[in-house]
Amino acid sequence: MIKKLSTFAIGIAIALGITMSGKIDQASASAFKLDGEPKVAMIYFSEVNDGGWTQALYEARERMEAELGMEITWVEKVPEVASQFINAAERLIRRGHNVIIGGAFGHSDAIKTMSEKHPNVAFLNPAGTTNGPNLNGFYGRTYESQYLCGIAAGGLTKTNKIGFVAANPFGLVNWTVNAYLLGARQVNPDVTLNVVYTGSWNDPVKERSAAQALVEQGIDVIGQHVDTPTPQVVAQENGIFGTGHHRDMREFADQATQCSSIWVWDRYLAPTIKSIAAGTWNPSERPYGDFVHISSGGTDISCCGDKIPADVAAKIESERQALLNGKHVFEGPIYDQEGNIRVKAGETPGDGDLWGMDYLIQGVIGQLN
Repeated sequence: MIKKLSTFAIGIAIALGITMSGKIDQASASAFKLDGEPKVAMIYFSEVNDGGWTQALYEARERMEAELGMEITWVEKVPEVASQFINAAERLIRRGHNVIIGGAFGHSDAIKTMSEKHPNVAFLNPAGTTNGPNLNGFYGRTYESQYLCGIAAGGLTKTNKIGFVAANPFGLVNWTVNAYLLGARQVNPDVTLNVVYTGSWNDPVKERSAAQALVEQGIDVIGQHVDTPTPQVVAQENGIFGTGHHRDMREFADQATQCSSIWVWDRYLAPTIKSIAAGTWNPSERPYGDFVHISSGGTDISCCGDKIPADVAAKIESERQALLNGKHVFEGPIYDQEGNIRVKAGETPGDGDLWGMDYLIQGVIGQLN
């Protein structure tokens, strides 16, 4: 998904303008006015059949075309190199496109440059860390969908040992690991979670090694926050279950994968494009971008596989509804691995605390690498 590893979580937190107390400053300005009807283009950093992040954006584009009744131009394999993104965006703008959607964190600086050069063009960027009068970055609260997948894992395990293949030990990955266990404990309070970090968003070799190591530790359900379906493939090879990330991973492991955390960006982008067209879009009211709940798009789940017990499936649905109604996954008390209180009883973390989540909760076995 993203190449720049060490600055990703910090960059998004800064771009969202979030302090550790979760407070956000606000600005006000008149709404952005688009010249003419919207003509939308999407710029993807990877190939559109990558099976993960970019393919999820591509499939969202297809659904948006149907909902909005328009054709959306797209360009693939534009890497996180400023000059290449700028060249691609300039070509699209010369051809009359006035809504440009980027494809990755690494497009952030270039899309900011373009937004300043073309103030009459609207710019949006998933996982972006730059914002402006005609630019918003946006990201989803993946801990919500991973919490729901965790419930599936807790209902599927027979050993009370589940596993998780994670990418980098950043806040946005750590919160998926922790939420996964919190979900599992909704239906199985005795379950523990073994986690292995690969240090990479997309490395099938490392993901296979991590997943196989988890199998050898006795886990019987594998969750993931990495880009490829490799952990699901390993689960199927070993006759156990798994839950996917980015897209419905049943495409790659139809027997193993019983739930997936999926991106549904069309649910966020389609209303945003309608707002741009109507002249009611005002990025200055969200000067640090959008941090999207399950109720507004971002992520959701594809569930449930036929091996998930009926009562567990019902619990997943009821908890999904609770999230839609405003439930917070990380309501305290929450303790870290060393027994330190991280969220007090009756309290919830601010957004800054989520982005800065540098700990694993009690019941997680493994270390932040």
